[in-house]
Amino acid sequence: MTKPFIVFSDGCDKEIFDAISKNPNLEIYPKPKVTQEELKTLLPKISGLVIRSATKVNQELIDQAPNLKYVVRAGEGTDNIDKAYCKTKDIKVSNTPGANNNSAAEHAVALMMTVLRKTAQADASMKKGEWNKDAFTGNELTNKTVGIMGFGRIGQLVAKRISGFEPKILFFDPLVHESQVHFATKVNTLDELFSQSDIVTIHTPLIEATKGVVNAHLFSKMKPTSILINAARGKIVNENDLFEALESKKIKGAGFDVFANEPLEAESKLKTLSNIVLTPHLGGSTEEAQFRVGEMAAHQIVEFFVNKNLLHEVKG
Repeated sequence: MTKPFIVFSDGCDKEIFDAISKNPNLEIYPKPKVTQEELKTLLPKISGLVIRSATKVNQELIDQAPNLKYVVRAGEGTDNIDKAYCKTKDIKVSNTPGANNNSAAEHAVALMMTVLRKTAQADASMKKGEWNKDAFTGNELTNKTVGIMGFGRIGQLVAKRISGFEPKILFFDPLVHESQVHFATKVNTLDELFSQSDIVTIHTPLIEATKGVVNAHLFSKMKPTSILINAARGKIVNENDLFEALESKKIKGAGFDVFANEPLEAESKLKTLSNIVLTPHLGGSTEEAQFRVGEMAAHQIVEFFVNKNLLHEVKG
């Protein structure tokens, strides 16, 4: 009987990869990371595919993988998977909920502090041989009002991580009742959140209702001294409106880890701005988080193909 052929396309912790490679019931492709060109040559044989954010499981890929039965997103967001088309092909989809939550929350806080204290720009200046203290006067997080858009697991972790700075914390999330939370205050509209906050940080999933919802209207509500952080999903923010708000100083600054198109286009206008910090989707990129998501994903592969159990299914 042919063993299920499993490919990890976007990388996996070596310890986890070595362990699952020894499973006698599975055939694991011997590389924990492959190029997209290499992946194309493997698609006709693949039974199970473990991805992170780089691989796009779209209709084109699915049509080239007639034996594909299971896709595991090593991470939480599954917007790089065409789940509806997977369903038509009877391909199951899972994610690894919670495994990189702390890492994503900490990265949002890191962006917040980097923008407030201008440490990235100061570092670049120092490495050019400059000593320009006056150019990098920053702001404190202490006693600021922080608005959290989306108050699920990651949003609540951000609130807990910054609590030592003693900010006032507001949140907007239609799915979370104020009685469930004792360390933040709920507001009823995004207009309220954006107008009252010194810092807005986005932690909502990308769904139809949130696509492009952070746009010129909400930027017009923000204080000119405020900053915006996005370590959730790029398409939540209208990047043209973001550029205009930053360039015209309608808002003071921003820190972005995610973008509408990834990798960020070489010609992106955001790269021309001095008041935005850009990172290449590092939210889940810690050794600890990569171990956790890899461990969960490997476990799910074994459960599905060996023990016939489907864990953490994400439906289209």
